[in-house]
Amino acid sequence: MAGAPDRAGVTGGSENPDERRTLWVVLLLNAAIAGGFFVSGFFADSSALVANGVDNSADVAVYAISLAALSRGDQWKTRAAKASGAMLLLFAVAILVDVARRYLQGSEPIGATMMIMSAIAAVVNYICLRLLQRLEKPDVNLRAATTFSFNDFASNGGILVAGALVLWLGSNWPDLLVGLATAGIAIKGGIEILRDARSEEKTAKDGST
Repeated sequence: MAGAPDRAGVTGGSENPDERRTLWVVLLLNAAIAGGFFVSGFFADSSALVANGVDNSADVAVYAISLAALSRGDQWKTRAAKASGAMLLLFAVAILVDVARRYLQGSEPIGATMMIMSAIAAVVNYICLRLLQRLEKPDVNLRAATTFSFNDFASNGGILVAGALVLWLGSNWPDLLVGLATAGIAIKGGIEILRDARSEEKTAKDGST
């Protein structure tokens, strides 16, 4: 976004009311869904649900960073996007640890609970994704937020399928498999966000020379 140079000589951000309003909406929706995932994941003994609870909690933190970045300079926004990418990668590691623990110790996920919660979350995450996609000329930080919402929506579909398989087979492996897939999606998204941030940095440096 264009704006007056700040004290460090970096272009400042011009705050867009639509962007701020959209980020507040998706932040609050993700906070609510994260709580739902944690509660249902605990009672359903589901790695996939807990994984998505952690994911949505990380999203809340990223949206908060994005809100703070709206009125900042481009350099600050790029750093915030890097933090978002790194957070997504750390989330993936946490999920892998949880999946390994459940694999070794055993678990008895409840398929019906998984399916109901995933369906609710899919609707909410789709709304968040559409709201973010409507923003015109999103900066690197808003593109990172969109990546998070897309990852969430994809993961919800996986939980729905896993819940059906758990009901059908009476086994925990579909739940663990979705946990692994969720971690894989997070790793891919984190890498894409970091690459986008580096590309923005390179473009800014080339433009200043």
